[in-house]
Amino acid sequence: MNDDLDELARAELIEREPCPRCGAPPGSVCRANSGVVAVDYHTGRYGKIPALKSGPAIRIPAARGPGRTWQPGPEPGLDAGLLARAGDRIGYARVSSKGQDLAGQVRLLKKAGCVRIYVEKIGTREKIRPEYNAALADLRPADTLTVTMLDRLGRNMVELITSAQDLAERDHRLEILSGPLSGTYDPQGSGKVLFVVFAAMAEVEREFIHERTLIGLDTAAANGNHGGRPPAVDGDMLAVALRRRDSGEPVTSIAKHLDVGRSTLYRTLAAYDEAAATLETDRPVQPPP
Repeated sequence: MNDDLDELARAELIEREPCPRCGAPPGSVCRANSGVVAVDYHTGRYGKIPALKSGPAIRIPAARGPGRTWQPGPEPGLDAGLLARAGDRIGYARVSSKGQDLAGQVRLLKKAGCVRIYVEKIGTREKIRPEYNAALADLRPADTLTVTMLDRLGRNMVELITSAQDLAERDHRLEILSGPLSGTYDPQGSGKVLFVVFAAMAEVEREFIHERTLIGLDTAAANGNHGGRPPAVDGDMLAVALRRRDSGEPVTSIAKHLDVGRSTLYRTLAAYDEAAATLETDRPVQPPP
């Protein structure tokens, strides 16, 4: 709810809209099932006002007479400019290196009417964009995130898709001031096709990642690498362990020297002994000369 508006100003904004629940016409407060003036405005009514859309239930001012017999009020003089309000513009400007200048982006965002502008210089290796996250947190329902070009929204395709999906899920508009996709895009309006395209691209990207992973596993398996964690005891370590064991050194001491678990080394040596015994059994007997 906008704290800059007192209760009477909020009431006047709400009463510019008819109530879809109780049928109160413009200029009138909501009414209860019993036919008296309600205590709260019905949510479906004040939710149409961008300045109030994200607020809690709004109580009807005492001046409107909650609890009294309901009477329709006078038809309000509608302010077309107020009713057409589409929310605030929140600007976001970004460059990737400290040597680049943000002044040009900020100038264009101010000219577009952004009430607040978030700027940051952040490299492509940084995973978190603090100022971008702050801009998202500042957006209210019906507000618009404004950038100078589409590539300011993300540093790569993955970031671009993720950012567009975040805006769509929060029901925020995206405005691009220049470039081939300049314009305003509403996820619930005529511009939602851009968000649909990004959603489809995200699905395609996930399929590509899955397919590339499977191909990579198949290629690795064909080269003898079947994945999984590397063995705790490799071939060189096993050779050292066998030589020390043959010289009579205890397994516990060998494990400490190799910096591996004692049980791990016991299992590795047992597996080696079993394999060696099998190999010896399968070896053909040579005829005497």
